[in-house]
Amino acid sequence: MTTEPRTFPPRPLRDVKATYVRQGGCPSFFAQVVVDFEPWEQGVEFEVADTRGVPGWPAERVSELHEAFGSSVREELADLNPGTTVAVAVVLRSIKVREVDSKSLAFRHAGRLAVRNALVEAYGPPPCPRRSRT
Repeated sequence: MTTEPRTFPPRPLRDVKATYVRQGGCPSFFAQVVVDFEPWEQGVEFEVADTRGVPGWPAERVSELHEAFGSSVREELADLNPGTTVAVAVVLRSIKVREVDSKSLAFRHAGRLAVRNALVEAYGPPPCPRRSRT
């Protein structure tokens, strides 16, 4: 099976949503993001569109969440199949937080989910493995 070389994203992917929630006990985690993936120069450019911050949260804490999200997006894109050229501007449009549950780790998971959701939107779901009948 051969795969043709491809570039991610093949077209603008706007309003990609990702939510990470883990509430099975202490600690709990919550992160919700809306992000755009725009065709760009080769590599990954990351920017935050909404600079208003989160009401009641210090700017340093919000910046830490943005950084966690951006670094995990870069890591997930670096793990794409060989033959995929990454040429993307990632624009973080908005985030939602919960005072107690929103931590950097939750936004790292949300970054990975956002990339996976964008890949499904761009190329469809990954193929399911076939069972061999022997």
